[in-house]
Amino acid sequence: MTSTTTVSDPELIEAVPLRHYGRWIAAAIVIILVGLFIYGAATNDAYDWSTYRKYLFDQRISQAAVVTLELTVLAMLLGIVLGVTLAVMRLSPNPVLKSTAWVYLWIFRGTPVYVQLVFWGLFTSIYRQVDIGIPFAVRLADFNLQGIDAAFTFAVIGLGLNEAAYMAEIVRAGISSVGEGQTEASVALGMTWSQTMRRTVLPQAMRVIIPPTGNEVISMLKTTSLVTAVPLTTDLYSRARDISGANFRPIPLLLVAATWYLFFTSILMIGQYFLEKRFARGSSRTLTNRQLQALANAQVESMESQEKR
Repeated sequence: MTSTTTVSDPELIEAVPLRHYGRWIAAAIVIILVGLFIYGAATNDAYDWSTYRKYLFDQRISQAAVVTLELTVLAMLLGIVLGVTLAVMRLSPNPVLKSTAWVYLWIFRGTPVYVQLVFWGLFTSIYRQVDIGIPFAVRLADFNLQGIDAAFTFAVIGLGLNEAAYMAEIVRAGISSVGEGQTEASVALGMTWSQTMRRTVLPQAMRVIIPPTGNEVISMLKTTSLVTAVPLTTDLYSRARDISGANFRPIPLLLVAATWYLFFTSILMIGQYFLEKRFARGSSRTLTNRQLQALANAQVESMESQEKR
């Protein structure tokens, strides 16, 4: 005598969401504090919001903002190119290249960027003329630095050389994060060293390189306010300071400069987010909300089709 057992479908679980009362209380406190700050700032005459609105889109300020962007882009390009070179030198088995890169990092990371910019501002006083040619033999050309207004160029050089020391360590850490097996597999496939770096190592290292590089770009944008040491007076902060020195309204002009810096920083943060998202594809096994929803829908459809059968 045989007995048959009927297997019934499991009952659906009624999920009850958790109540996070602490989050609501914390959010309410933050909103109250922010509201009080905004109200206090709006009613405080010291902020002088009329002057703030007057100079926010002033032509002098907007032109200075463009100069700040140019400084940031050019200095970062110089820093990235030289930083990659220094990183390769640090990883090189050649002791001369490795020692040279280490000394460079030691100098530029060990001295303040403001001191370095002051040095570049005094460059024309130290070297009045630059000669190009074969030392002690033939002079092909010479340049008189006294008649050159190169404050912008020296500001880019000073910021870029300082940034290269930090980018070198970022790139070196990114390259070192890639497993040696990846390089060995590429060599086994017949790739050269440059092909291995370009096709295997660097694409994987970008996941580690992009986040700190984005932070360095944002930091560079704000570090441009120190180029007054060169001296360069056409950047955003210097221009706002000059205007405030003429109208004796330092607070609203500082807020104007801060607003422009915050605007540019927000754009850079958005770009950094999408770059990180692009290079992080395939690096995580965690399913997104859309993938989880699609998986749940597929399971429901499978159960419904089984019931119909």
